[in-house]
Amino acid sequence: MDAKPEKLNEVVLQGNEACAKGALYAGCRFFAGYPITPSTEIIEMMSAEMQKAGGAFIQMEDEIGSACAIIGARWGGSKAMTATSGPGYTLMQEAIGFAAVTETPIVIVNVQRGGPSTGQPTLSSQQDIYQARYGSHGDYGIIVLAPSSVQEMYDFTIRAFELAEQFRTPVILLADEVVGHMREKITIREGQKEIKREKHKYVVSPQADFFQGANSMVEGQLHDEQGRRIGHIASRSGDFINSINRKIRDHVDVISSIDSYCMEDADVAIVAYGSVARPSMNAVKHARGIRDDRLGPKFKIFRDILKRGVNKTLHTDYSHLKVGLVKINTVWPFPEELLKQATERVDTVIVPEMNVGKYTREVERALKDKTVISMPKCGGDIHTPTEILDRILEVTGLEEEER
Repeated sequence: MDAKPEKLNEVVLQGNEACAKGALYAGCRFFAGYPITPSTEIIEMMSAEMQKAGGAFIQMEDEIGSACAIIGARWGGSKAMTATSGPGYTLMQEAIGFAAVTETPIVIVNVQRGGPSTGQPTLSSQQDIYQARYGSHGDYGIIVLAPSSVQEMYDFTIRAFELAEQFRTPVILLADEVVGHMREKITIREGQKEIKREKHKYVVSPQADFFQGANSMVEGQLHDEQGRRIGHIASRSGDFINSINRKIRDHVDVISSIDSYCMEDADVAIVAYGSVARPSMNAVKHARGIRDDRLGPKFKIFRDILKRGVNKTLHTDYSHLKVGLVKINTVWPFPEELLKQATERVDTVIVPEMNVGKYTREVERALKDKTVISMPKCGGDIHTPTEILDRILEVTGLEEEER
């Protein structure tokens, strides 16, 4: 008998709401959190929906407790998630390290806002890009996904749970305020996805949950596969540290994801992630003279692109410019080989990001043979399509020709 086709629904959701819906579909049945702008809607929806799904929701006293609670819940057998923003994410770093060393599969959502400290509670940023990779002390591997649309907030949340289980590691969904608070029509699925524990797909053995008949010791110190402390044995300790790094590093091809647009003949590439990929797409479309109805299905999400900053630059026909976009979906581990392949023929790469230019350093390291131009922006405002197109004109020399 053929399996019933999966039922799909089209709904209009906010990015944070889509994240909660995705988590529930992925089988998340424990959520612990502490409200913080701009991620609060995730906690609100999980508090309303978790009991209906047969799970448990708890508002903790702070973000430290939230992160520790989901680690305990996962060892108790429930897929678990928390959500926060900058200051709360900082408080979670010790627990993230504990999850990494105990190889606990959890999902942490960081809807970024401006910092440092309390910073800009209601405005967006991408300032946590390095903290997501290196925030906790010690050496460990990490997986970080960066959604650019409401649909991706839903899809990437599901993907985060799949990767967490496959690699037995904390997975970070690194969103930002723009994506978290925008509303778009998306497609969601009914029911619950079964994340199967197929051994051939797993890098490490599936987790032996408590109360399931296995003897388990969860140990924060360096330990062997039985949980016995080995911190005093340099060679074995080194092997363990290498293993929790190598399981991520050696499977970048499985973990990594990028989207390329108009890169086949591009001389200039925009490399962007998160919400900044949206005005970047708009700028590329205008440079190419491409209308929305000529886009492929994958890029329909950019149809309702931000309209701010429309001026003479965007009303001029630059359709002869050979510009493309590489949208980074998995920011960590850094998708070096995929990026090299996508930008093989370009001479110049522009990296717009809502911080002081952090991810640009990774792009420069990978693309040493190209001119890499940082386009940082701080203060809470996203780049406009005009700003990005102006930079394209500058690097191609057209700005000088117009003068």
